[in-house]
Amino acid sequence: MFAVIRTGGKQYRVTPNALLKVEKLDAEPGSTVVFTDVLAVAVNGGLTLGGPTVPGASVTATVIAQDRLDKVIIFKKRRRQNSRRKNGHRQPVTVLRVAGIGANGEIYTADPAPTDPVALEAAEPQTVVFDESPENVPAPITESDPAAPQE
Repeated sequence: MFAVIRTGGKQYRVTPNALLKVEKLDAEPGSTVVFTDVLAVAVNGGLTLGGPTVPGASVTATVIAQDRLDKVIIFKKRRRQNSRRKNGHRQPVTVLRVAGIGANGEIYTADPAPTDPVALEAAEPQTVVFDESPENVPAPITESDPAAPQE
């Protein structure tokens, strides 16, 4: 499931529990923001396009932080004129975590974490070591490993 919202003159494709950096909004960290300018909603395999917006659809997000992007250097030079100008700019942004998508009178949130032990074991992150061959990387220590050091 996903939704396409419009804020700050840009369009964003959002899913539940996704992090999103948008143009600065006037909101405190920890507060909730509701976007009603939803252009499209895809739920349960069906896509609803708005004309221009989907009626009754909304996206709820929680403000994580107010931040600034990396500095962009603006350098202007006029050749043979001994004229140079260097300027920098950092764009303020708001970092959001999408809580849910409201459509068709229901609120859709992220799927809960898998509780099946086999699925949990498959979902565990793999150890990534760069510049090493697989033979030189030690195996991760598990609780059932008899060679594991005792505390």
